[in-house]
Amino acid sequence: MTATIPKSKSLSLKPSQLGKLVGTVLPPLVALLVLLTLWQIVCPEGSIGLPGPIQVWKETFDPYIINPFFDKGLTNKGLGWQVLASLQRVMSGFSLAAIVGVSVGILVGSNKLIFKAIDPIFQVLRTVPPLAWLPLSQVIFRSNEPSAIFVIFITAVWPILINTIVGVQQIPQDYINVKRVLRLSKVTYITKILLPAALPYIFTGLRIGIGLSWLAIVAAEMIIGGVGIGFFIFDSYTNSLMSQIIIGLVYVGLVGFALDRLVGFIASKVVAQEPK
Repeated sequence: MTATIPKSKSLSLKPSQLGKLVGTVLPPLVALLVLLTLWQIVCPEGSIGLPGPIQVWKETFDPYIINPFFDKGLTNKGLGWQVLASLQRVMSGFSLAAIVGVSVGILVGSNKLIFKAIDPIFQVLRTVPPLAWLPLSQVIFRSNEPSAIFVIFITAVWPILINTIVGVQQIPQDYINVKRVLRLSKVTYITKILLPAALPYIFTGLRIGIGLSWLAIVAAEMIIGGVGIGFFIFDSYTNSLMSQIIIGLVYVGLVGFALDRLVGFIASKVVAQEPK
């Protein structure tokens, strides 16, 4: 008997997959190339004011691009460390906001009397700009680190809270009737009916909240100082280092984009898909 050697699977993309990939990647790349070309034309090397992309690349390649994790002590660190310090603050404040926002949102959304009593207060507080809370938080906590985390929390909690309330209030009456007929416990009702039904709204709030958190921490770090991408940008401004400001903004944009897509990806895996 002769052994049959299995054929290896082809790693090549199908024409339809290749066309979809090209259609997704090519337009943004072309748009970026056009933007960079126009920017370079308007701001050639040696021009006064805003540097062009080539000048930014030359002035920030070493060490900020090629070595983002250098550490020379104090705040003189690579952009990798700056971003990680900011992300640590964002994750702390955002996690707390997610826990409080979802928990309180379920409580308020499930009780009409509590909703009528508290909703006007929420609507007033959520309009206060995030940085307006910073002086109060520094008086309360007397330290920059918890103050920054509090600003993140107070920024992210409102979209999470309000979207959770709306999600709970949008649960169909039939679902509530099932709870009454089957005499489900509160824990079973919340875990088996309420949360799955409200998840799309909750993840919408989480996605908005993570974006606002990243915006707020950059602004907060410009005031509180220390290691962080916000302070890096502000420190570059005070020293008139325009190329460092621009590369810092690029890092901010890329990280913010990645955070948004991460929450969106988790939502696509967690939230039940509607049957076609």
